[in-house]
This record gives sequence, structure tokens and C-alpha cells, in this order.
Amino acid sequence: MSTWELLASLPVEIEGYSLEGLTAQVSSEFERKSTVIHLHGGGHEGLGEDVTYDAVDQEILQAAGPSLPLAGSHTVASFCEMLASQQLFPETPRREVSQRYRTWAYESAALDLALRQAGIALHDALHREPVPVRFVVSLRLGEPPTLAPLRRRLDPYPGLRFKLDPTSSWDEELIAELVDTGAVDSVDFKGHYHGSIVDQQPDPVLYERVAQAFPHAWIEDPALTPETDRALAPFRDRFSWDAPIHSIEDIEALPYPPRMVNIKPSRLGGLRSLLDAYDYCAERSIGNYGGGQFELGVGRGQNQYLASLFHGDAPNDVAPTGFNLPETPSGLPTSPLAPAPSATGFRWGTTD
Repeated sequence: MSTWELLASLPVEIEGYSLEGLTAQVSSEFERKSTVIHLHGGGHEGLGEDVTYDAVDQEILQAAGPSLPLAGSHTVASFCEMLASQQLFPETPRREVSQRYRTWAYESAALDLALRQAGIALHDALHREPVPVRFVVSLRLGEPPTLAPLRRRLDPYPGLRFKLDPTSSWDEELIAELVDTGAVDSVDFKGHYHGSIVDQQPDPVLYERVAQAFPHAWIEDPALTPETDRALAPFRDRFSWDAPIHSIEDIEALPYPPRMVNIKPSRLGGLRSLLDAYDYCAERSIGNYGGGQFELGVGRGQNQYLASLFHGDAPNDVAPTGFNLPETPSGLPTSPLAPAPSATGFRWGTTD
């Protein structure tokens, strides 16, 4: 039986739903907005989080309110099928991938509700034991780049590990300082982003310099041109992929057979797509780690829960949200996160 089949037939009764807007000032340039989906039925509530990045798409959703015809008796599978026929965006979203993010929000809420109505937790339904979750903090070092953003986090939390975004402005002195920290588990070249604030053009000098400096770090999302491919040829066994991965077909289409892929639940866009990808990777001994999307609510814990079940001992980009804020709060959990599934449902770190 596939992992999807373990959940597909769970019944879920939906009486209605509501929306909750969340906001956080992540940096001086980025105010993060998300929407928590609250599905109600049988005295229970299921939660999911829409991580669509464009604030205007979140604002339009929240202004429209709960307008989808979701009420009724479903199974998890039939709910997902029904949802695929719905217009989830009152207006065309700014990015095509946002459709996947919103689908994930509703489907994860439906799964949470179904499990709560059944009185079981996700790990029980999947016959898996939660394990501690190793995590990294995803970080950019500013322009001009300095060690300061890393030190603000590493000094109060000396055991932290990082996933850093190298840029062409990194010089040899900065790279040497980063090497001395011994805290870098992965480097993300952002080679598959276009028209975003994190774009990094293919740079064979940067790629080779960074790959050599961090011989044990995963190399995520290089942009492979003839020049960069030659520069990275000795390091292909450390390639990992994130932004291109929306499906099993995308894994199969990678330029080299992967040893590792970053599986972001919201980017896979749905429960079946996600769980089938986990099964596909397990059958082929392809490693996974999880990735976040600047979740502000329940979505981050759900990502941590999935990491605990499928790839706990990996450089998961699912650090507690406080590490993503401009000023790092005190008292944050450290890596690895102790298993913290809720007693029922699809939630992490809650007692309800």
C-alpha cells in the first residue's frame, strides 16, 4: 500500500470554514503575509496555511472570505478531487506556482480535520515513528555581504547550522570567515529564480570557489551553463535541487541523477503529489530534506512534522520561525527538535 493510500480513504465532514490573516515584518524589504485556513466539522477544526508570496493575493483572498463550496461529506481523496475543480483564487494569481501553495493549504487543513475527527495523529495513520528533526537556518548575508547576519544568530545559539545563499559579491575573505565558523551545511545558488529579489546569475568563479571552500556542504540549485557545469563537474555528487521540484516528473528530468532533493510540501502542491514523491525517492535511495516558505503559523509545524516522519536526520530548512526574524529572540528551540506531534491530527508542537 502506498503512503497516499494510507490516508486517501479517511472520511472528513466539513460544515464550513474561515480565514485568518497573519503578518510579520521579516526584513526591511519584506512584509510576509499568509492565511490560515480553518475547516470546521463535527466539533473539530482542521488547519492549513496558504504561503502564497504575493501580499496582494493574500489580501484578495481574505477580502473575499470563505466563498468556496467545501461543505459536505468527503474522504481525503474525494476532497482533493473536488478541490481541483474549484477556482481557489478570486483573481488570477501573480505567480503560477501560487496555485500549488493554496491547494496545499486546503488539503493539509482537510487532512488535519479528518485525522482529528478519527481521533488519530498523522504518524499513527502512516505507521511511522516521529524522530528528532535536524534543521538549518536559511540566510542571506546582505549587500555588501558581511558575517553580521550569521553572527547575530550563531553567537546566542552556537550549535546552529546554516543554509546560505552565496552571491557574486562574496569575496575570499568572507568565504574564509564562513569556513572558520564550521556551521555551513548547504549553499543555495538560487539558479532557478528569475525576476525575484534573490536572483543570482550563473557565476562559474563563485560556484567553484564556494564548492571547494565547503567540501561537505550540499550544493543547491546551481544554474548549469557550459561554464558552470565544467566548474562544478567534480562536485556533482553534492548537487541538490529545490526550486525546479514540483513533481516526480521534475525529479526525473534533472540533468544528473540526484542523491538529494529538497521536498517542499507546498511546492508539490497536494497531498498525493507529496506522498508519491516521498515513496518515489525512498524506492530509489534519493535523500530528502524539507524546506519552508516563511510560514507564520501552523504551516511551519506541519513541515517539521513531515520532516520528523520522512527525513529527520537531514539539513531540513524548517528552523523555528524566530530564526528568520531580523532580531533573533531568546529561548528558541535548538536542533534537533524533539518530536512534538499533537495527540491527534496534522499539527506539531501543540497540545490541542
